[in-house]
Amino acid sequence: MGYGHSRSARPGAVVSEAEAELLLQYDLMPIVALLNERVRLPLNQHQFDALASFIFSIGLERFQTSDVLEKLDADALPEAADALLITLWRFTTEQIHPAPDERLTLLAVGGYGRGVLAPFSDLDLLFLRPGQAISPRAKAVVEFVHYVLWDLGLKVGSAFRSIGETLALARDDMTVRTTLLEARVLAGDVGLGEGLLKRFRSAVNRADPRPFIAAKMAERDVRLQKTGAVRYRVEPNIKDGKGGLRDLNTLFWIARSLAPDSDRGQAALEGLLTAREMRSFREAIGFLWRVRILLHLVAGRAEEKLTFDFQPEIARRMGWRGRGDELAVERFMRRYFQVAREVGALTRAVSAQLEARQQKKAEGLARGLSRLMRRRRIKLAFDGLVVEEGRLTVTGPNVFARDPVRLLLLFVEADRLDLDLHPDAFAAVIRSLTLVTPALRRDPRAAEAFLTVLAHGQRPYRVLSIMNETGFLGRFLPEWGRIVGQTQFNMYHAYTVDEHTLQAVGIINDIARGKLEGDHPASTGVIHRIADIEALMLAMLLHDVGKGGDRGQLEDGAIAARRACERLGVDPRRIELVVWLVRHHLLMSDYAQKRDVSDPSTVRAFAEAVGDPERLRILMVLTVADIR
Repeated sequence: MGYGHSRSARPGAVVSEAEAELLLQYDLMPIVALLNERVRLPLNQHQFDALASFIFSIGLERFQTSDVLEKLDADALPEAADALLITLWRFTTEQIHPAPDERLTLLAVGGYGRGVLAPFSDLDLLFLRPGQAISPRAKAVVEFVHYVLWDLGLKVGSAFRSIGETLALARDDMTVRTTLLEARVLAGDVGLGEGLLKRFRSAVNRADPRPFIAAKMAERDVRLQKTGAVRYRVEPNIKDGKGGLRDLNTLFWIARSLAPDSDRGQAALEGLLTAREMRSFREAIGFLWRVRILLHLVAGRAEEKLTFDFQPEIARRMGWRGRGDELAVERFMRRYFQVAREVGALTRAVSAQLEARQQKKAEGLARGLSRLMRRRRIKLAFDGLVVEEGRLTVTGPNVFARDPVRLLLLFVEADRLDLDLHPDAFAAVIRSLTLVTPALRRDPRAAEAFLTVLAHGQRPYRVLSIMNETGFLGRFLPEWGRIVGQTQFNMYHAYTVDEHTLQAVGIINDIARGKLEGDHPASTGVIHRIADIEALMLAMLLHDVGKGGDRGQLEDGAIAARRACERLGVDPRRIELVVWLVRHHLLMSDYAQKRDVSDPSTVRAFAEAVGDPERLRILMVLTVADIR
């Protein structure tokens, strides 16, 4: 009759097909009633039927002793999965395929082992046996558990291995090692499972962590090549994109490899990050996981790309509200990109600590010589600035406090020498943001350094992007700060406002260097006839700072541009040109797209609006960079 028919028919009874249907309906009635009464989580019909079938299979009384429904209703998905698997395991090993003396263990591995689970994530499981031999009963247990989970519509990622196989694979396969770093025993022979984990963690403790760390960072590079190396795409991949959950997972795996015996790598994380950074880590992972869970629920599938279709509903469910001209969804996405930037800062902080640890392993004279060789003694802008291992860094935390203008000079040198910042220097800039005061913003030396990078630098996009990542650019130019992470809820922009603007600055630099002559021959020919390149670059940097303002983008942008230029001490005539360009930066594209350019009156009106050839040249290059 089946295990579910405990109420309506005695074992061995013979019934007709019609009677069997009636018996099934009778036995399902209390199950359906239980689900209707207890389950508050929205289930589609397939999920409801699958859960009813599961309860029917294991028996209502057995199911009622578990806390699956309680955990589901509390949105505690990992705990609900634990309760379901433990109940299923006991039913399978005690009722379906009993064999008390056979050792078999079920472990949660991967992200599920760490205790996190999105609604449509895979359940990563390890079925563990003591030796190489696979008994028919062990095989049957594994198959039955799989079949029930599949019937429930769950995706299962699993392996069935012996202890020896698992340890051998973990030694050579970094993916297997990663999943075991997060493993925990769920059900079955606890001693068998804990024995594996003890031996594995002992092996990790003895091993050199550098190959594993290098493998994880290489994986990150490959992943970002696929999803995009820019974290400010307006439809980000919250799992695998830059600044997403996988970046935080990578930090966790690295920490866990350094301290496999600590509680989920906590001790190692605390050794790699400051207290403030630990708070940032916890807040970031909490925010991103909440977004991911809601994305799965709204999409109804394992969706990881936060597309325009899903953003408004997720913003609503997270409680965001509009403010002024900024929509709720735009405020939500701005917060998302702030978190993504914080994740980048955490990654750099961990990288710096790992490098420092490696340096400390050298001893005595060898260590000193090694450090001297790593530091190139070349003339730099100020004392305390050095080149170490091909990157700029500072010798101590007080370098910038002696003269805050050094914050700007650091970026000037990074551009002059075409060098990246060492993670220590990056962190030092972040810690020194309080030095960016009104006095620094009006310091002529600071303005000169800033304009050197913006208008005369080798690679302004790269250097300004570093400024933006540290938070310095928004502090130094408050007008810029209001567009950091800003999105526009439409299909016309692939990046946030700040990232789009920095890319446009980089495009102008590429045009000036002849790199885009094939695509933009006219602009390439015109740009070297522009007399005021600083006006062009200032206008490009400030052209979108009015977005979201009360007076409209163009008017608010012009007002903000004037304020920024006056603070920088820009020449009054140049200020008027920059303000005009910001106010009219859409003029050329509007005429081209909305007017009949073959009509002489249109050409005449455009010429009158522009006024002189210098404005026309600048406006042309600015327009090309803006729409490319």
